[in-house]
Amino acid sequence: MSASTASPAATTPARAPKVETPWRRFVSEFCESKLALAGLIVFAIIVFIAIFAPWLSPQNPYDLAQLDIMDGRLEPGARDGADTMTYWLGTDDQGRDMLSGIMYGLRISLLVGAGSAIIACAVGASLGLLAAYAGGRTDTVIMRLVDLQLSFPTILAALMILAFLGKGIFNVVIALVIVEWAYYARTVRGTALVERRREYIEAAQCLALPTRRVIFRHLLPNCLPPLIVVATMQIARAIALEATLSFLGLGVPITEPSLGLLISNGYEYMLSGKYWISFYPGIALLITIVSINLVGDQMRDVLNPRLKK
Repeated sequence: MSASTASPAATTPARAPKVETPWRRFVSEFCESKLALAGLIVFAIIVFIAIFAPWLSPQNPYDLAQLDIMDGRLEPGARDGADTMTYWLGTDDQGRDMLSGIMYGLRISLLVGAGSAIIACAVGASLGLLAAYAGGRTDTVIMRLVDLQLSFPTILAALMILAFLGKGIFNVVIALVIVEWAYYARTVRGTALVERRREYIEAAQCLALPTRRVIFRHLLPNCLPPLIVVATMQIARAIALEATLSFLGLGVPITEPSLGLLISNGYEYMLSGKYWISFYPGIALLITIVSINLVGDQMRDVLNPRLKK
């Protein structure tokens, strides 16, 4: 072989090093916590079960034609009167399969929690951005409303609203939005007050860009990290609050029970030994809230580097 002939290895171009994008850095730092990763996996499974509950559950607990009062309060592992179905987690007082009730109850709890958190986030973030950017009287009025909202106990305010509006999934969402929006507004305003003094905001103002574009195209993206953390925590808080309201009898209707209502249905039977009616929905609610909190705690640590110092 002549000296001028290059080896195959020498002619192979070197691979360019991978560029560490913000998304890759976020995923890498998030996966450093095994608990947060486990929480994310568990929550993904819960969401999957909730979405596909009609195909995964052995019974439709909302269909009265499938319920038999004679099968009420059967122990876990018992079979129905026709010996065609096994109730792996037992039944409640109406003969509802607890496993199916939990699957469908997860749908209601996640729908109410996520829906109220998204709407409250949109309302609170918009008002918080407006207060920080406009300042003056606008800031004063919005923040006094925030102080007034936060001065009321959350559960008491939600109970008063539902006592006026009545039961129903839509009414529960409205009540949760009213009691939650202030947390988002206060968080976004604090971050936006710092960001509005940055050079890029001054440059946008010098270019005479519309106020809406400055707020939502330039200011809002830089307020997202703390907003995402608060939203994650508030979803878990909204699910717990909805369960509390349903347990007290002011939440979702009895025909479409959430986890809180399932727990309430079995509370009076706890002393008689029928523990499973409240126990298993309570465990499902606990696992859901803990998994969301694990994810939220790690996201807070990743998105706020100062907490690592």
